[in-house]
Amino acid sequence: MIYESLTKSKKRRPFLLIIFLFLTTFLTFKTFKKVNPQDISIFGSEFFSINDIVTNSSLNFPTPLIFVKSKYAEKELKKNLSLKNVSVNRQLFPFGLKILIKTRTPIAYGEQILKGKKITGFIDKDGFFINEQYADNDNSKKISSKVFGWNENFRETLSKILNSQNNIDVEFLTINFSPNGFLTLEEKSLKTIFLGVNPKIIETQLQIISDIKTQIKENNILEKIDNIDLTDPSNPKIKVFKP
Repeated sequence: MIYESLTKSKKRRPFLLIIFLFLTTFLTFKTFKKVNPQDISIFGSEFFSINDIVTNSSLNFPTPLIFVKSKYAEKELKKNLSLKNVSVNRQLFPFGLKILIKTRTPIAYGEQILKGKKITGFIDKDGFFINEQYADNDNSKKISSKVFGWNENFRETLSKILNSQNNIDVEFLTINFSPNGFLTLEEKSLKTIFLGVNPKIIETQLQIISDIKTQIKENNILEKIDNIDLTDPSNPKIKVFKP
C-alpha cells in the first residue's frame, strides 16, 4: 500500500509542476499586459468619467499593468479632483484598474485667487476647496454661506467657523480672508464682525459671538448693531447705529 501511494505521488508531481508553470506564465503575462482607458472601472461616484481620471493624472495609456504607479496616481487625483479619498488598484481579474472615489460634500461657496486669477468653487466641512468643475451640484444648491479669499493656510480656521454653526446659534453669510489673513465675518443678525489675523484665538472669538448674540437678542437691539470688533477678545467693541 505504501509503495502504491508513493508511486501515485510521483506521478502527480509532473502534472502539478506543469499546472504551476502554466499559472506562473499566465499571471506574468497578465501583469505585463497593457492597460488602456477602457480597462478603468470607477466606483463610489457617478460624477467622474474616465476622461477626468486620464486628464488629471500622469497615467499614460497603453502601459503594462505592472508599471502603473498607483500611489502616485492617487495623490494626483486627490489633489486635482478635490477628492476626500481615492484608491487606485491594479487587478488581474477582471483585468484593469479599479478606482474607488470618495468625494467631498460642499457646505459653502468659495473663491480663491490663484496666480492672479479668481477661481470659483465650494468649501467642505474640513475647509478644503472644491473646484466648481468637480463639485456635487445637487448638494451645492442647498448652501448659502460664502467664503472669499480661501487659502490653504486658512483651512483649519475656516473649518472651525463653518462647523461652529452646528453648535451655536449663528449663521455666517460671508467669511472673508484678506490677502494678509485679516478675517471678517458677516453674521445674519450681528452684521459685520472683525476677527483679525490671529487663528489661535478663533474658538474663543466664536464663543464670544454666540454669547453676544444671546444677550443682544434678549434685549431686542439686534437691528441697531453696525459692527462688532473682536480682534481683542478681552475687549469686545460693539458699534451701534446712532439715530
